[in-house]
Amino acid sequence: MTLPSTPSFKLSGKRALVTGASSGIGLACAVALAEAGAEVTLAARSADKLKAIAQTLGDTGFKADVLPLDVSDIPAMQAAVAQAGPFDVLVNSAGLAIHSPAVDTLEGDFDRVSDLNFKGAYFLTTAVAQGLIKVGKSGSLINITSQMAHVGGIDRAVYCGTKHAVEGFTKAMAIEWGPHGIRVNTICPTFIRTALTEVTFDNPERVKWIEEKIKLGRVGEVTDIMGPVVYLASEASALMTGTHLLIDGGWTAD
Repeated sequence: MTLPSTPSFKLSGKRALVTGASSGIGLACAVALAEAGAEVTLAARSADKLKAIAQTLGDTGFKADVLPLDVSDIPAMQAAVAQAGPFDVLVNSAGLAIHSPAVDTLEGDFDRVSDLNFKGAYFLTTAVAQGLIKVGKSGSLINITSQMAHVGGIDRAVYCGTKHAVEGFTKAMAIEWGPHGIRVNTICPTFIRTALTEVTFDNPERVKWIEEKIKLGRVGEVTDIMGPVVYLASEASALMTGTHLLIDGGWTAD
């Protein structure tokens, strides 16, 4: 009798591009992929932060380099990815939130959030896919969206709209690139404690709302995303594409 064996979670020999890697969820994803054996390219606008992180990863025995990058600058981003790639794995964690009541949304704020969260994510994903298709390689492309890509939220109409949009193009791209062996999925976290979410957690009313929604009774930590990103990046999820992992503590269960 031959028993089945668990597909590998290891990423040895894989190259991974992680945007938004200078802090928060992006940094955690970069560390997780490096621990799984990937050679990680850290991308964000802050070159100094990236260099410090790459140095720390290198001192720990992992492989990492840096790629200063503004995802919303489409031509520059496309050129940088084409030159540095191809990448077997993409984790797009670059994102922006400017919250306000919908009736108070400023056009400039709408454009800033959309240019990064939607337009930038779209063309980043296509840029990495183009590199893979050109050399005939398969890959796993992962966009970090949000639980707000599946529900609505107070003062979050623009943010929700951009994240719903990413879920939409993820499905379309998964259909198009399936024949190339390129998988496209999303990770949808609940509220995660990071430097960017401090403002939310400083608001007692918002904290009460969050705690009532999360069925497991706690907010998320960046470590909650590390296992799921390795799963989606690896062969352990080889039949998953065009879908999402909700890491939301049960927020969307009702």
